[in-house]
Amino acid sequence: MDSQLKFRIEPATPRDVAVILRMTRALAEYEKVPDNVTATEASLRDSLFGTRPFAEAAIAHAGEEPAGMAVFFHTFSTFRGRPGLYVEDIFVEEKWRGQGLGKALMAYMANLAVERGCARLEWSVLDWNEPAIGFYRSLGAKPMDQWTVYRLTDEALVQLAAQA
Repeated sequence: MDSQLKFRIEPATPRDVAVILRMTRALAEYEKVPDNVTATEASLRDSLFGTRPFAEAAIAHAGEEPAGMAVFFHTFSTFRGRPGLYVEDIFVEEKWRGQGLGKALMAYMANLAVERGCARLEWSVLDWNEPAIGFYRSLGAKPMDQWTVYRLTDEALVQLAAQA
């Protein structure tokens, strides 16, 4: 990378929806689940920038080129009585990996969490993703070994909802 080139990270806008979808698909490829992406530009636009946004995103640029992203939302800790930030996805384009952009994105997220009075910054990582695990540990992050993530989707979600 040119030593004069600086990364710029800023909140995403509706004009970034195509970039977010492209990077989401690239992340799914990396995670070996490309068929799991059912998002569309329209669904992302509505969920990120619609009447009631459910999440936010930040786009990292190398010069003028989109080079990475983070998609995140607020959580809440009843134990702490304060909000948290959950990073749903963080992604750096392959050609920009190893140049400090991932750390810059995580520092951006940490700064945002501190500015917003959040008690914590959290995310999940796949058990086999050793490069990411090593990176997160280098930041001082600790795994939550005593917790298991559960998820309801598709028909199981619909069936349970029908019981309400």
